Amino acid sequence: MSDGFNLTRDGAVLRLQIDREDRGNMLTLAMLDEISAAIAGAGTDPAVKAILISGKGADFCRGRDPQGAPESKPTTAVEMRDALIQPILGVYAAVRDAQVPVVAAVQGTVQGLGCGIAAVCDVTVAAETATFALPEMGANLPPTLAMLAHLDRIPSKALMWMVMTRKQIDSARALAHGLVSEVVPNDALFSTADAVLETISAYERESVAACKSYLQRARQADYRTANDLAGNMLSVVLSSRG
Repeated sequence: MSDGFNLTRDGAVLRLQIDREDRGNMLTLAMLDEISAAIAGAGTDPAVKAILISGKGADFCRGRDPQGAPESKPTTAVEMRDALIQPILGVYAAVRDAQVPVVAAVQGTVQGLGCGIAAVCDVTVAAETATFALPEMGANLPPTLAMLAHLDRIPSKALMWMVMTRKQIDSARALAHGLVSEVVPNDALFSTADAVLETISAYERESVAACKSYLQRARQADYRTANDLAGNMLSVVLSSRG
């Protein structure tokens, strides 16, 4: 157990549970660095086929913990980036760079940084009463980092609506936008996530990694490039099996 979150290995799955129930599972900057390192390590581990991120208690994650935040200290833009920005970007990068799927199971309040994490994960299962919000503009803080996490996940008009109105959206709307993959009854959240992880674990890691890599690389490519990449990657996987 690390400070504020738990790490367990369950066969081919690394489970990371945020454990700050008394603070709505808000994440500190120190936690972000540790979480990034844990995901990065598991993401290249040949024995790991999937990573689960979840939150203990009523809420998945209410965002970044403002206590001890560097905004209250006079710093340069460079110092602010190193102290505040980089830990958040590090988590998003670790999830995207992991060779295997990162699955999120979310419930309750999912906002700010928590919403960004839910968005950036490869598969997100949501409890039916979960709510999602990007409230930062209430403090005239442009949530560009959270927007980055959503950028290729949901339509731009839906993203701007969340940013500018700061209104919560429910799980049904989050599903319609593509922010989450599946919505399930509250009491089925973790059993559904476990079923997804069990399915992924049954595949060969090489095939799992190829699916994630292709989707990431082909998403922004033109069709001809995506066509060639699809054929090349499948050929490599097939040829490796002799």
